[in-house]
Amino acid sequence: MTERPKLDLTPLLPGAVASDLLDRFLRYVSETGLSLYPAQEEALLELFDGKHLILNTPTGSGKSLIATALHFKAQVEQKTSFYTSPIKALVNEKFFDLCEIFGAENVGMLTGDASINRHAKILCCTAEILSNLALRDPDASIDYVVMDEFHYYGDRERGMAWQTPLLGLPQTTFLLMSATLGDTQVIERGLVELTGREVAVIRSDQRPIPLDYQYSEISLHETLETLLATGKAPLYLVNFTQRAAAEQAQNLMSVNFCSKEEKELIRRALFEVRFDSPYGKEFQRFLRHGVGLHHAGLLPKYRLCVEQLAQKGLLKVISGTDTLGMGINIPLKTVLFTQLCKFNGEKSALLTAREFHQIAGRAGRKGYDDRGTVVVQAPEHVIENARLARKAATGKKVVKQPAPTKGYVHWDKTTFERLLKNDLEPLPSRFAVTYPLILNLLQRRPTSSANPSGYRSLLQLIRRSHESEHAKKLHVKTAAHHFRVLRNAGIVHLLPRNTLEGTPRRVQIDPALQRDFSLNQTLSLYVHEILPMLDPISAGYSFQMLTLVESILANPDAILYRQLDKVKQAALAELKAQGVEFEERIKRLDELEWPKPERDFIYGTFNAFAVKHPWVEKENIRPKSIAREMVEQLFSFRDYIVEYGLQRSEGLLLRYLTDAYRTLAQTVPESFRTDP
Repeated sequence: MTERPKLDLTPLLPGAVASDLLDRFLRYVSETGLSLYPAQEEALLELFDGKHLILNTPTGSGKSLIATALHFKAQVEQKTSFYTSPIKALVNEKFFDLCEIFGAENVGMLTGDASINRHAKILCCTAEILSNLALRDPDASIDYVVMDEFHYYGDRERGMAWQTPLLGLPQTTFLLMSATLGDTQVIERGLVELTGREVAVIRSDQRPIPLDYQYSEISLHETLETLLATGKAPLYLVNFTQRAAAEQAQNLMSVNFCSKEEKELIRRALFEVRFDSPYGKEFQRFLRHGVGLHHAGLLPKYRLCVEQLAQKGLLKVISGTDTLGMGINIPLKTVLFTQLCKFNGEKSALLTAREFHQIAGRAGRKGYDDRGTVVVQAPEHVIENARLARKAATGKKVVKQPAPTKGYVHWDKTTFERLLKNDLEPLPSRFAVTYPLILNLLQRRPTSSANPSGYRSLLQLIRRSHESEHAKKLHVKTAAHHFRVLRNAGIVHLLPRNTLEGTPRRVQIDPALQRDFSLNQTLSLYVHEILPMLDPISAGYSFQMLTLVESILANPDAILYRQLDKVKQAALAELKAQGVEFEERIKRLDELEWPKPERDFIYGTFNAFAVKHPWVEKENIRPKSIAREMVEQLFSFRDYIVEYGLQRSEGLLLRYLTDAYRTLAQTVPESFRTDP
């Protein structure tokens, strides 16, 4: 393997101009043996001219090289640059890549879980980390920012973190990159107003590796066999639920598409990998067969294992959810959609053009393939009914298969063709005034009138947001309400006015609260208000506190339904022993719930809380016992997985326990903590 050429990071001499910097970088590009695409050439000229840049070009078109150029510019100017992405796996990947290019001593990483070389001049982090930095210190040394996978700006849950840096860092130059952006005029205007500098927008639909699109009306099994037989692997089988991804991986075990030699290479690659969780044995069996499984319900180490094997070209098929479409560098020749609808957080709906193209764009490996392939399956019942129609034509009696009644929205070839032709939807603004936002701004250190602190900084952020004027007025009302709630809860205090200085009244967070105090859960204030009602010297105090915290966390449905199944099994056995009639047994079983300790206390106090705080109207309290049950009954992580048969949801349990721990640590004031 040839050694990668080194960048010349020598600081520019006085009087040097942008063209000197550009010439130096172009020499580096030449030494790597790369040739620039027209869009890359244009992008470099705009960046080195000091402009913000929105880069909207397809996957595999060299956006990473443009990001490298911006980090190079920062290094030579002895300034600080940040790289952000939506997921930690991509942050890790980019961290190691930049270490190789710029030297490990110049690169750091911040993910919330880990901090490496945090004072380096190049820092890799998630968008949420950068957002918090922008809120707390607008004068921080953040000279250049690369925001990768920038279409997350429109994400329903996380989009706020992608907009915040664009509102709070007026001194920063931004490079916003994605293959699927759509209209960005609102973002462009916002950047110009914030920084007073020009925004260059470069778009191209020219893919280095063209894509072939197909609509398949034969069974999924036949489609897979055809693709594998014609050399279309590595293949990414796209599902939209974790269960479907695991079931498809299991189905693939009946297809022998790896030679003995290929399986031996996989065995060697897995020699030092520990499959020591309850799901490990089954997961390892998939991998040894040449099948990868990738979804958020897996432990992070298993997802990483799949990514590493795929990068080595050892897996023929990866059955996964759309998590693999987030920019992780995995070479794939073919993307096969099992369906064109998914649950979007509110309801089952057809994929948007952006969602479709974002996933489809993973097909085609630069340096390996001349073309990539994207295949969309017709609905299963449509394919089956076509088969039955052929059977009926021979005179045989058939019963047509109905469409699914749950989690399904009909699609057909016309839907597929429309997705190919439709323009990408504009990225919607997801700005929202939340309690964590207010607390972050209140912890901002005062600097200047241009970057005020306290409540004025919140109003400034609302004015700068990419919202309509009407929406901004509503946000101001929400801000005033939330601020009053925080004051009434004793979390925030208005300090006495200093009439001699003539400065505005200052606001501070209660100094008795821990430094990392947060209200990240929507109903965190409920916990804060109810904690004083608990008796700290009672035997069950710590369990009550844990139940309060669990009641404001999102429900991990897969775990709760397994708990409910176990409750029903025990109740059914008891009802049978009592001789209860069948219909009565079914009626009683339907009334059962998963374990909800402190049920009456939580529902009663929450109802009273909701009367005082009408803003919780759309929210609901969710009592449950997962972390508490593990503590009370001394379950280890492994024991709990086995007890409830959660092998396919190990990652879900891990994330839930992590959320519970963080909420305990950050939301429960230290004054309420006891040794238990």
